Amino acid sequence: MSWLLNSDKATEQFGGRLVDVLEGSGIVFLKGDLGAGKTTLCRGMLRALGYSGAVKSPTFTLVEPYELPVHPVYHFDLYRLSDPDELNYLGVDEYFTSQALCLIEWPEKGLGLLPKPDLEIEMRVIGDTSRRLFVQSGTDKGGRALTRLPA
Repeated sequence: MSWLLNSDKATEQFGGRLVDVLEGSGIVFLKGDLGAGKTTLCRGMLRALGYSGAVKSPTFTLVEPYELPVHPVYHFDLYRLSDPDELNYLGVDEYFTSQALCLIEWPEKGLGLLPKPDLEIEMRVIGDTSRRLFVQSGTDKGGRALTRLPA
């Protein structure tokens, strides 16, 4: 399925809808070029869960934890990963619990060590401010979420 989003605000709002259909937890892969809006989408998801602080891409730390009252959220940015085995040093397995929401930018850098995503989102820039999102499910949970995602 695909959606055309015409602004950063629309991208954040879509992130809020994603959190709703995932019921606050799951694994989401975010693919797209630099500047495609991956972190903006993550910001929308965090806002929908009640987080009001700054949301930036954890490019240098690789993972930014957000301990929220309902569910923990872990925002990964694997762009600077040179080898997937580096994820073992982070203790990456400990982040993927049934209660956590794991948002993973540049998941292709962690091939072989990341679990299967509930949703995989590819973002493409269209013009100056628009984004086209292509969303597919990777699990039964993701499939159920996708059917509840408004067109």
